[in-house]
Amino acid sequence: MIHKQVPIGVSARHIHLSEEHVEALFGAGYTLTEMKPLSQPGQYAANETVAVIGPKGEFAKVRILGPVRKRTQLEVSRTDAFALGVKPPLRESGNIAGSAGIKLQGPAGEVTIEEGVIVAARHIHFHTSDAERWNIEDKQRLRVRVGGDRGVVFENVVARVSDEFALDMHIDTDEANAAGIANGDTGEIID
Repeated sequence: MIHKQVPIGVSARHIHLSEEHVEALFGAGYTLTEMKPLSQPGQYAANETVAVIGPKGEFAKVRILGPVRKRTQLEVSRTDAFALGVKPPLRESGNIAGSAGIKLQGPAGEVTIEEGVIVAARHIHFHTSDAERWNIEDKQRLRVRVGGDRGVVFENVVARVSDEFALDMHIDTDEANAAGIANGDTGEIID
């Protein structure tokens, strides 16, 4: 029997900015600077942060993840959404049509986005070779078992397959806290 072990990364609230919004928040011609690389090749946590301001509350320093994207997207947990006073849908990253809006504030200005706030669906990044080895297809829904004192089985984990990805499962802080999971723990794909 093949054990399909996958490392788990816990995603705290973060934002991906478009080039237009980087410049609006930090100044014309501004370029994000890398603080540390992330699990996915070419992705990084930037040194820069922005304030995120909702109708009910705000977070003063939300980490920007780079590089810049075509569209700005804020990913929060359900608990974060309650604190901000917004109602973001549960979506796959990049699917922001009709999602919640929010105000962003940086050192050089502020921007209100009409859509772009989501609770990211739990997912696993697969390099194409890992997916082929385990017979997993892009967008397939998987079940992942995580052991420990608060062991759980995560249902509806979206498989995301690309030659540009490295094997890593992403869950948000609410999910990690409920199951007692920390960065670097592992889960097993059971079907």
